Amino acid sequence: MDHTQPKSERTTAVAPIAFDNSYARLPAHFLARVHPTPVAEPWLIKFNRPLAEELGLNADALEGDGAAIFSGNSVPEGAEPLGMAYAGHQFGQFVPLLGDGRAILLGEVIDRNGVRRDIQLKGAGKTPYSRRGDGRAALGPVLREYIVSEAMHALGIPATRALAAVVTGEPVYRERVLPGAVFTRVAASHIRVGTFQFFAARGDTEGVRTLADYVIDRHYPQIKGQERPYLALLEAVAGGQAALIARWLCIGFIHGVMNTDNCAVSGETIDFGPCAFLDAYDPAKVFSSIDQGGRYAYASQPAIGQWNLARLAETLLPLLDPEPSEAVNLANDVIAGYGPRFQTHWLAGMKAKIGLIGEEDGDLDLVQGLLSLMKEGQADFTLTFRRLADAAESNRAEHAFAATFRDPAAIAPWLAEWRARLSREAQTPRERAQAMRLVNPAYIPRNHRIEQAIRAAEDDGDFSLFEALLSVLAKPYEDQPGFVAYAVPPAPAEEVFRTFCGT
Repeated sequence: MDHTQPKSERTTAVAPIAFDNSYARLPAHFLARVHPTPVAEPWLIKFNRPLAEELGLNADALEGDGAAIFSGNSVPEGAEPLGMAYAGHQFGQFVPLLGDGRAILLGEVIDRNGVRRDIQLKGAGKTPYSRRGDGRAALGPVLREYIVSEAMHALGIPATRALAAVVTGEPVYRERVLPGAVFTRVAASHIRVGTFQFFAARGDTEGVRTLADYVIDRHYPQIKGQERPYLALLEAVAGGQAALIARWLCIGFIHGVMNTDNCAVSGETIDFGPCAFLDAYDPAKVFSSIDQGGRYAYASQPAIGQWNLARLAETLLPLLDPEPSEAVNLANDVIAGYGPRFQTHWLAGMKAKIGLIGEEDGDLDLVQGLLSLMKEGQADFTLTFRRLADAAESNRAEHAFAATFRDPAAIAPWLAEWRARLSREAQTPRERAQAMRLVNPAYIPRNHRIEQAIRAAEDDGDFSLFEALLSVLAKPYEDQPGFVAYAVPPAPAEEVFRTFCGT
């Protein structure tokens, strides 16, 4: 259905969304009030009705008026559109003013579980933070973010969600002329490490305190009343990042642009610009076209997470202790503890992937031995672990597992060591295989599949590949006989070597 509205008009829709906007009530210098810029001919590509119902929205009304609302042409009653102010380190270089240059927070809702969630438009026009940008988004990045954010959710990884995607009927100008689109994102919040840096860079300690109190109230209410609540906040954010990044690595995910302004203090994965998933395992793998030095390579992500947390700690120092040296010591203890936390989460995740429950001294060596062989053998990350689950159930499946390696014979010694280790566990082969299949997906958003869906939509207006990919990825841990091809790595001619930010 094509819902259009003249570009020169703005309407106010009957309230299909019950807004309760706490961020809009913060001091004026936290944000900029701004309305979306109307577009010519909005058309609703996709509406996530199950998510809308989870949020307690009027899904019927949103399906009817979705093109107008999710393009920004119609601002729902109760919305208080704004751009959030933040700063950030971008590839290690500090930029004191970034902010929402192409994103507009419509407002917040309380979902059916009592959780406060942001609803934000991306690509809805210029804001005071746009600098020289046009405030718009191209169709390709909108489809990529929709696909990957929903796939991450289905994979069980904390991430922002996709509520809707709309084409605008207007072009955007990048390396070439592309169809414009607007993406509607749902998040626990859009507060980043860079949000804290914005106030700290201006010497605004009270701004940092106000933001910290807000984050504690919204995300970590359990630490209210502690003797050192701001230290507890730093510890909570560090724990969330350690767990999150460990899960990224266990699923083969590369964020691509882990700047401090893309590090959410809620513990969600945010901003799916040049992100990608590993095909052949390579710890040094980089996809992002703007990451020339490999700063955000797959295996570098844990260390970058720690670096980002150190930047957060710097902003909180005045709140940690009145004595500067003691504040630094307290912060350093938290940052130093991040590494062991990450290692614990990562090893637990990797042990589950190879079917181990108990603990033995050689478990880390067993995991690392497999990863080394995968790198040498150019084995596909996702397929290798999925076939290992089959091998856990039946020795006859070992051949298919070994076939994922360039030299299948090279894996035989590791397999023997693995079998010996499994023999000291209590699970039956079937129980073990079932548990492994719950953590080793059959389907991920493979880069070439995303690119195929984007090309078809951009070049031909064909969204069938986009829809099919979403359907498969909604059940990533289930074998889907009709979609076996989606589990297969790309052919050499299909490989994607570079992904792009879309700004």
